[in-house]
Amino acid sequence: MKYHQIDSSLFIKNRKNFMSKMKPSSLAVFNSNDIYPISADSTLPFAQHRDIFYLSGVDQEESILVLFPDCPKENHREILFLTETNEHIAVWEGEKLTKEAALATSGIKTVYWLKDMEKIMFELMTQCDTVYINTNEHYRASVVTETREDRFTKWLTNKYPAHSVAKSNPILQRLRSVKDQIEIDLMQHACDITEKGFRRILNFVRPDVWEFNIEAEFMHEFLNNRSKGFAYTPIIASGNNANVLHYIENNQQCKAGDLILFDVAAEYANYASDMSRTIPVLGRFTDRQKAVYNAVNRVKNEATKLLTPGTLWAEYHVEVGKLMTSELLGLGLLDKADVQNEDKDWPAYKKYFMHGTSHHIGLDTHDYGILTEPMQANNVFTVEPGIYIPAEGFGIRLEDDVVIQENGEPFNLMRNIPIEAEEIEDLMNS
Repeated sequence: MKYHQIDSSLFIKNRKNFMSKMKPSSLAVFNSNDIYPISADSTLPFAQHRDIFYLSGVDQEESILVLFPDCPKENHREILFLTETNEHIAVWEGEKLTKEAALATSGIKTVYWLKDMEKIMFELMTQCDTVYINTNEHYRASVVTETREDRFTKWLTNKYPAHSVAKSNPILQRLRSVKDQIEIDLMQHACDITEKGFRRILNFVRPDVWEFNIEAEFMHEFLNNRSKGFAYTPIIASGNNANVLHYIENNQQCKAGDLILFDVAAEYANYASDMSRTIPVLGRFTDRQKAVYNAVNRVKNEATKLLTPGTLWAEYHVEVGKLMTSELLGLGLLDKADVQNEDKDWPAYKKYFMHGTSHHIGLDTHDYGILTEPMQANNVFTVEPGIYIPAEGFGIRLEDDVVIQENGEPFNLMRNIPIEAEEIEDLMNS
């Protein structure tokens, strides 16, 4: 991996927290992701399943983690199954985890090769009553591919139909949403890499540059700083492209007078950052552009203050809507009649700000977290208001990643990334 090895104490703690939530005489299983084929012998780059990574730090395909806290054999309470490595594999594919390296990575002492999995699983299943399966229950999930986890669950429940089945996901949703300081430090590092990319392009952007040229500059900086690259598909949207919320073509030329909306950020060690910024191609905002920009920035700043322990996500968005409505009135985009006659299910401000303001972020860009439960300290959220005006040919979104604190305002992981309009202009013209 490009990233520096993570302290195994994180994964030891994560497993301990998970096992404390398990039922008596129960076992939980977690699988790596598949390597997905493209065609012929080509494959997509491997991306590890975030759950097995969260619990073990193992970043390798064909790996299985088994947790069985009540197992009568103490050495079977935590088990890793890995593909057996050898000199031939090392020559052709690169070095895989040895049992010693797996221990150093995860803190798990018992490591078996994958070929022994079915035999050992039979022994374990005769000693437990309940098996936790790992299903994807994220509120934005839309999965049409049968995953390695799905296939394993199908095999396990068919082979052992008399066992009770429980769900890992509700436990993980709650645990993963509250970040350890090691995780926050990794996310800070991802944000710092993103900052380097953004500062790089402030000196690069000029009239007639192509959106994909800018994408390449970000990737250059990210790779040079031990990131695998983008935490998600980057949006580099000039002019009216910014009014397409998930514009990812990045194939247009940036024209003088346009704004460019960036929604682009680096990952580090599988942890995501998520940044949005909007800059003028010419290095100076027009008066109108700056007025809208500053309105978005004010909403972001005030919305951030609302992210405190005990806040409910749905109520938070209602309050952000009120902030945005006030700004849109001030910009002349709404009038009092629009607000008085609005549909309460689709308020007037939604014409110009139609998406949500905040989501959990962590190992996934849209990370685990149960939105109907109150916010807690060490939840990490994005804050990303925007105003989109197709009739005027531009859209503006500003986004930071913040850590909720026990007291006071959230801690901004992107506090060093330029955001004030005047600072953007100064840096672009320096």
